[in-house]
Amino acid sequence: VREVINRGDDQVLRGAVMLLEERGHRVVGAHELAPELLAPRSLCGSIEPGEDDRRAIAMGLDLLGSLSAFDIGQAAVVARQHVLAIEGPEGTDGMLRRVRGLRQSWLGLRRRREGGVLIKAAKKGQDLRVDMPTIGPRTVAEAAGAGLSGIAIGAGSTFILEQEETLRQADRLGLFLTAVDLPWMEPRHG
Repeated sequence: VREVINRGDDQVLRGAVMLLEERGHRVVGAHELAPELLAPRSLCGSIEPGEDDRRAIAMGLDLLGSLSAFDIGQAAVVARQHVLAIEGPEGTDGMLRRVRGLRQSWLGLRRRREGGVLIKAAKKGQDLRVDMPTIGPRTVAEAAGAGLSGIAIGAGSTFILEQEETLRQADRLGLFLTAVDLPWMEPRHG
């Protein structure tokens, strides 16, 4: 048991899948059963990321790719070439609340939209059958509350819950929402 506790979540989940498969069970991912929930490569709201946002996305992807070996978070927040947060055990929404807290004035009010991007993507080699990165309307609301400019997610490897509402909310709150190819994953069409 101690050995399992000392591993990251991806390793623990892989172990569970291996046990099931060794006992003759076939494990399939939700993305195989509901592929329409996956972010298509063509995903984008009505707001486009700016040049600073594109640089933040590239830096965030480099960061998440590098962190994959350590089996930690699927998300990071990058603003003006600075890493503001890396997802920990609190999950994406908790990380965004942490960023919001960092950005509040001593009176508890955020002064202005400060920019930055939430980058959410599968880890290198992650078993998507048991751990699929996911966003939805709540994630968009948390990103807006943290003063971010937008959200970039892995194309073909991230679920979007309530996709139409998530896009509408991003537009309504003034955030871009875009899907990006992950350098470490085979591109999916869509």
